[in-house]
Amino acid sequence: MSEIDYSPDMIERGRLMFARPFLFTKGCVRIADLPPMDRVEIAFAGRSNVGKSSLINALCGTSSLARTSNTPGRTQELNIFESQSENLRIVDMPGYGYAKAPEDKVRAWTKLIHQYLTGRATLRRVYVLVDGRHGPKDNDLTVMNELDGAAVSYQVVLTKADKPLKAELEKVIAATKAAIAKRPAAHPHVILTSSVKGEGLRELRTEIAMLLGS
Repeated sequence: MSEIDYSPDMIERGRLMFARPFLFTKGCVRIADLPPMDRVEIAFAGRSNVGKSSLINALCGTSSLARTSNTPGRTQELNIFESQSENLRIVDMPGYGYAKAPEDKVRAWTKLIHQYLTGRATLRRVYVLVDGRHGPKDNDLTVMNELDGAAVSYQVVLTKADKPLKAELEKVIAATKAAIAKRPAAHPHVILTSSVKGEGLRELRTEIAMLLGS
């Protein structure tokens, strides 16, 4: 259950924002490939296999916008999705923490992610996806450190919240809140989501709507 009392108007704005289509526009392997900084951007970051593509698809009400795969590390570029009705762009970032990817590829992704996070003036918030079965791992904390250092606002989203038992999930929530408690760029509210059951999607849509204002 949400800890925030959202206004009905903002909830409806979030619903409408994602009731209208988002389209894939391009995949970027270099910073120079990125579109102009002409609209609000939000980015989704997370470990490989955290369910990032599934969450983006569920958020946007489709099964095919972001490519999902059983193979971790499938997203190897910054994938750009744009709203057809709002001044909003979604950036799907390469998954991190997948050891089997070639080292040169990992270095290239890491550099690309760093350049994007530290140099994008229109980036309003990064949603850091953390597996709800496990809580923050070392490489999740490393990304949070980078976001804190770059003063980029971020919010933790726990995925796969339907998987663990209630007591296990409560432990993960407590550990996650403790991990972000003193982080300067972290939003204090953690969002629980399940792409399978639709849990947390209304809350996430509303948070994004609030970023764009009324």
